[in-house]
Amino acid sequence: MNITLGLTPLVSLIAGILILIVPRLLNYIVALYLIVIGVIGLVGAGNFHF
Repeated sequence: MNITLGLTPLVSLIAGILILIVPRLLNYIVALYLIVIGVIGLVGAGNFHF
């Protein structure tokens, strides 16, 4: 049984949980999420699977 976990869905899940826990930090969480997704897209780290 192989379980592959992409980096992008993991970052999305963490961002969603943080928004639910601390809604006052929404702007910072969204900005950080966009930066991380952009860096992942540029570097191509989305191809790595754990």
